Formats: sequence, structure tokens, C-alpha cells
Amino acid sequence: MKLKMLVSLSGPAICLSPGDEHDFSQDEAAALIEAGYAVPVVPDKIERAIARKPAEQRSA
Repeated sequence: MKLKMLVSLSGPAICLSPGDEHDFSQDEAAALIEAGYAVPVVPDKIERAIARKPAEQRSA
């Protein structure tokens, strides 16, 4: 699960600053969220207001 860090986190194999995003296992992610150290990253959805028109085709 991808999380965005709210605090610094460092260890022998990792060093993260506030604002950094990193993939964690489900158990680690749940623990970090419950402790208030991180929040889940939600992908941005792109919404289009109008439908695209088909490409213009000309006959010869």
C-alpha cells in the first residue's frame, strides 16, 4: 500500500522525510496510519467535462 509520510521515518534500510511516498506491506501501512505517521495515497482521477469528437475524415 502506498503511503505519504507525515513525519520522518528512518532505519537501516529506509530514510523517509515528511511528504515522501513509499510502498509498505498491509500490516505496516495499517500501523503507520493508526499511529498518525502517514496517510494513504489516493490516485487522482481525471474527469473530462465533454466527450472528444471523432477525428475529421475528408473524402477525395
